[in-house]
Order: sequence, then C-alpha cells, then structure tokens
Amino acid sequence: MEIERHRAPIRIALIYLTVTIGFLAIWILIAPKGFYDDFPGGSVHWVSALPPYNEHLERDFGAASLGLALLTGLAAYWMERRVIQAAALCLLAAGIPHLAYHLTTTEHYSTGDNVASLIGLALDVALPLGILYLVSDGAQRAAPRLAEAEDL
Repeated sequence: MEIERHRAPIRIALIYLTVTIGFLAIWILIAPKGFYDDFPGGSVHWVSALPPYNEHLERDFGAASLGLALLTGLAAYWMERRVIQAAALCLLAAGIPHLAYHLTTTEHYSTGDNVASLIGLALDVALPLGILYLVSDGAQRAAPRLAEAEDL
C-alpha cells in the first residue's frame, strides 16, 4: 500500500533515525576505540564508563547499526508501507532492549547524563512506534470530506 497521509512526518522521522544511527555506525566502524573513548563527545564519555573495551563488539554493533540505518534510509526513500513497517519493527527490536538496559544501569552516570542518554534512547523507541501508528490502516484512511460528514 502506498502511503498517502502523513508522508512528511513519517519521512522526517525515518531520515532523522537514518542519520543518527548511520553517523554512529560510521564513527564506530572507522574508529571503534575513538567511539568507545569519546561518545557522545566533549568532556562526556558514556561508553567508556562501562568497561572493558572490546573492539570486536564495537565493530559488530557498528556493522549492525549500519545495516539498520540502510534499511531505515530505504524506507524513507521508497515510502512503501511494508518497508516502513519492517524498518520500524527492526528499530523497535533494537531500541527496546537498549533502552531497558540503560534504564537499569544508571549508577555509572551523572543525573544530567542519565537524563540526556535516556531521552535519546526513548526517542529511538517512540519514533518507530509513532511511525507504525502513522502507517496503520486507521491513520491512512482519509478523513471524510466536510460535505459527506454533514450528510450523516
């Protein structure tokens, strides 16, 4: 089914997710130790707060993230319902356990770092849920025209 309604917010959410996941994936694949030491940047270091460093795991996470970013980017480009649904479900399959882990591992971070990281991780769950709603049959059905509604 072609997406007829809510195309702009769906595409914007998919592009946002593609860019953010893709950026992290490329950073990890190019410089896994740099990502481990420096993410998210500046004086804040979230990944290295949970040692030890393991290049194999970093690269595996980067490669999986790159695949997820590619699927999400294709969904944004093609705007075909089943591809969008597949991308959103894959994003949820990755995002929910990631968020759940960080909700239970807050002792390594400051309050500000916990809030910032959990907001980002929650967004990685909320956006795919919103996308799934917007591509649903109910959200895609056109609202009745005003003249038709007055006849009721």
